[in-house]
Amino acid sequence: MSTTTRSSHAAGAHVALSDQVAAVKELLGPKLAGFTFGVSLTTVDRWASGKVTPGLDRERRVRAEFQIRELLRPVEAAPTIRELFIVLNPQLDDRA
Repeated sequence: MSTTTRSSHAAGAHVALSDQVAAVKELLGPKLAGFTFGVSLTTVDRWASGKVTPGLDRERRVRAEFQIRELLRPVEAAPTIRELFIVLNPQLDDRA
């Protein structure tokens, strides 16, 4: 595991899940965050507020997306990272 991978993983381990959701939501926007998490906008807001906790499968998805965000943030601008989430998601067909 590279140093960068380790540091992004470690950062994710020390950040509350609700804060991870909020960070991904801020980066992607609420609509795209909901789509990538596979839930409604209302659910994203509840997770971000800490009122509701996602199930294990969705939690893994949140943590993975947060780690990707943390890996790319030092080297890419936010719009580029957002575009990567769109382009790499086959269900979006390169559009958001």
